[in-house]
Amino acid sequence: MKILVTNDDGVLAPGLRTLCDVAGEFGDVTVVAPEVERSGVSHAITLTRPLRVQEVEAGWHALSGTPADCVFIGMNHVMKQRPDMVLAGVNRGPNLGFDVIYSGTVGGAMEGTIQGVPAIAFSLVSRDEEYPYDLMAPQIRAVLAQAVKTGIPTGSMLNVNIPAPGLAGFAGFKVTRLGHRRYSNDIWERKDPRQNEYLWIGGTRVTMEDDPATDCGAIKLGFVTITPLTPNVMAVEAVDALDGFNALEVPSTRVRGISERTRR
Repeated sequence: MKILVTNDDGVLAPGLRTLCDVAGEFGDVTVVAPEVERSGVSHAITLTRPLRVQEVEAGWHALSGTPADCVFIGMNHVMKQRPDMVLAGVNRGPNLGFDVIYSGTVGGAMEGTIQGVPAIAFSLVSRDEEYPYDLMAPQIRAVLAQAVKTGIPTGSMLNVNIPAPGLAGFAGFKVTRLGHRRYSNDIWERKDPRQNEYLWIGGTRVTMEDDPATDCGAIKLGFVTITPLTPNVMAVEAVDALDGFNALEVPSTRVRGISERTRR
């Protein structure tokens, strides 16, 4: 297999090394990752400035762009043949619930899906500041082995969250739906040395549901959650409710005041 790996924590992130070590058991690995951390950039692509790619070691490339840029450039420029799989991670922290909308890790994997290549995003969920990536290798290996064996449904990707031992005891693997996870709307106001105001977006308090059928609830119980995602964001269930729009007519552009003056 030819495997393309990226992340959003940057090319030097330890989680990236762990993922590549495991992926190397399944095929030839090529890394194209952001040269610096690009967390929270979602599926952004760079269209307004040039991109620069540099090989930092054999098979490892740093790109001055986003994770989605990395996958696009990796597939269409760096690699000599199309990859069989795109992997992203291992992210430092969860990508649960609404996190997937903001996540650069998920955005990188989703670019693989859009390009027609099976893709998986991996994230490590910890209760504290300990992120034992090496301990997650067996779970990563099991997911990859199953994905290679059975494949990934066409047009979708897998979003995998792995609980650290400090979060919960390992309970197994579970296919879940997206849950509800929300951050507090904190905005921190500060002043620079010239007394000009600047802002940091916070989000220090997090709430998420306990339903074990969701990724948010299952992760609390110690499950490695596997959630299928798709780039098709159409709200099919809303189509019937919008039927009234089908009967709209274009309103008249005739303005009474103008027409009266014209008659005179």
